[in-house]
Amino acid sequence: MICATEPEETSTLVELARETRVFKPHELVALSEVLVDYHAKEQANGHRSLTYKQDGQAIGFAYFAPASMTDRGWYLYWIAVQPAHQAQGVGTALLARVEAEIRSANGRVLWIETSSLPQYEPTRRFYLSHGYEPASLLADYYADGDDLVVYRKRLEPPRPD
Repeated sequence: MICATEPEETSTLVELARETRVFKPHELVALSEVLVDYHAKEQANGHRSLTYKQDGQAIGFAYFAPASMTDRGWYLYWIAVQPAHQAQGVGTALLARVEAEIRSANGRVLWIETSSLPQYEPTRRFYLSHGYEPASLLADYYADGDDLVVYRKRLEPPRPD
């Protein structure tokens, strides 16, 4: 079941992200701050956070928001799935829900940033397999040898039934 993230899930989602072993400690601190800000004020600014639950337990989440100063552009800032539940459709379901919500909001394009480091190869393959295309690469962005890789996907409006 995918539902809106609740404030009391913040520590659980940070721990879930830590368990993936791809996020750096400062990124986990940032995630905690992002989720606190989301519940305090960013929801009112159009930010969205979704939690995927199985048997009442959070096993995945996604955080996305309109991209400032763009015409209906959106950013997927976070998507993570507990390692024990990866490659079982959880990430696919979350990403599909993100795209559906953005389409419903008349979104035009979804941007996703990730790292070029080897541990992010499954993440990059995931985006490619879901119709995202590489849009740019900023060499040595995060650190020497750690490039920023940007993906994009054009989103069409929802079709009338």
